[in-house]
Amino acid sequence: MKQNLRYEDKPWLGFYDEGVPEFIEFETCLLHEFLERNCQRSPDRAAFVFQGYAISFKEFNDMANGFAAFLQDKGVRKGDAVAILLPNVIPCPVAFYAILKIGAIAVMNNPLYADRELSHQFNDSNALHLITLDLLANRMIDLRPQTKIKTIVVTSIGDYLPFPKNILFPLVGKRKKLAATVKQAPDVYKWKQVVRQYGGAVPAPVTGGINFEDVAMYQYTGGTTGVSKGAVLTHGNLSKQTQQINSWLPEFKDSTDEVMLGALPFFHVMGLTVSMNFAIAKGWTNILVPKPQPEPLLEAMEKFKPTVAPLVPTMFIGILNHPGVERADLSSIKTCVSGSAPLPLEVIRGFEEKTGSIIIEAFGMTESSPATHVNPFGKGKRKVGSIGVPLPDTLCRIADLEDPTKNMPVGEPGELLVQGPQVMREYWNMPEETATTIVNGWLHTGDIAYMDEDGYFFIVDRKKDMIISGGYNVYPRDIDEVLFEHPKVQEACAIGIPHPSRGEQVKAFVVLVPGQTATCEEIIAYCSGKLAKYKLPTQVEFIEELPKTNVGKVLRKDLRARELAQRS
Repeated sequence: MKQNLRYEDKPWLGFYDEGVPEFIEFETCLLHEFLERNCQRSPDRAAFVFQGYAISFKEFNDMANGFAAFLQDKGVRKGDAVAILLPNVIPCPVAFYAILKIGAIAVMNNPLYADRELSHQFNDSNALHLITLDLLANRMIDLRPQTKIKTIVVTSIGDYLPFPKNILFPLVGKRKKLAATVKQAPDVYKWKQVVRQYGGAVPAPVTGGINFEDVAMYQYTGGTTGVSKGAVLTHGNLSKQTQQINSWLPEFKDSTDEVMLGALPFFHVMGLTVSMNFAIAKGWTNILVPKPQPEPLLEAMEKFKPTVAPLVPTMFIGILNHPGVERADLSSIKTCVSGSAPLPLEVIRGFEEKTGSIIIEAFGMTESSPATHVNPFGKGKRKVGSIGVPLPDTLCRIADLEDPTKNMPVGEPGELLVQGPQVMREYWNMPEETATTIVNGWLHTGDIAYMDEDGYFFIVDRKKDMIISGGYNVYPRDIDEVLFEHPKVQEACAIGIPHPSRGEQVKAFVVLVPGQTATCEEIIAYCSGKLAKYKLPTQVEFIEELPKTNVGKVLRKDLRARELAQRS
């Protein structure tokens, strides 16, 4: 007879790799202090390489100090929010670490977001300043009056390029839509001019200092209500999460010849923690890939020889399906981390055969900085299809859906609950959402999972109906609300449907106002200015009515089940 699991038993400990502890003696070291430490250890080692242009750890730290001083001169103080709207270019980590150095709060934003999505995050976070790309600058200048943003700092892909690309870029950048002319406006500054002006400057000491309890960032996530929520992540959350990941990989040493592939977007919490913060803390070189499509990924892998490559399933699939993969030399890669969605077995096998690397599947969420579970890397058992086992200092249990105080027996599904130092403090300005998400110290993930007899966890369903498209989280209610705004639409419901390379894509079911007619193209075009491209419906089906419960709640699961049945 199965017994209820006591999480104190921690059956997963028997499958930890040698040298991985159950508990960590956390070092009281802030992220930017890890940077400063590596600046002392290996000042001349390349911290970032972008298109062949490299900056050393000393240059990185000096630039972050100078930009921090600039922000202070613009009135930024401890607790003020500063927004970053950038792909993976050198100014992105520089700005992020500058913000941390002065105790301000970083707000990372997705450059693919539509204006309405960005303005919500700017306003909700009370962001006062923005660092963005010239390709987005004119939109942000026009959007600024609707927000609290005072100053905008504009960088360009051409700001850091090696010879002769730096000579050619002004000639071809605009023609290839890699650069844009920024219109004249007050309080708009050029990144390179700011860095030049503040070269050698250091920020003033922060009044009251900075400690683990202070807020480091608001990381925004979607929500089942369609309202974007800001997860409040502290300096302690981010530092301890980095140390947890470090403890999981005892074979990888600090300041060695390891090279990180910085392909996951840093504005996404997985890229921020695993690709950026972890590499900086280790003193590794980071190869920046601002547009992680198959061709630039293959080019970066061949040219710069990364040894560690965190990727999402879409990237693995895209690389394997690219015609150039057969002749590409990817043998430098030792290990890959896969997250955000399940990775098919054939993809794991194909990629590992091609590279000789090991892929370790992991799980996390914005609210947990993000990692909570990882498969063992060394001699420990990997279970394909599982999210692995809890990280050190992380407690997990499978709770009964009706009574979360009870644990489900081994092998039976329930809601995955997590507890650990990486779990957020709260949702910014959303006490009710916080109270239902963190209960008695346990983070309710909203994911349905089970634990096997070895302590490995498996996700079996998503309680929140989230769609994962191309590695990005898409919350269907966001799409529903835009569809509802169309004057011809009476009701609408979006679901995720399978896609061979993106994982899932969006399909919308629409009930029209009686007497109205519309086309699929018309509905998609209406959404295109209001949603990020990866959130756009690719299919629209017009139906007479949506399936509902007897109290009027739309049964999204029924639509998804019907769609899958038709495809089988």
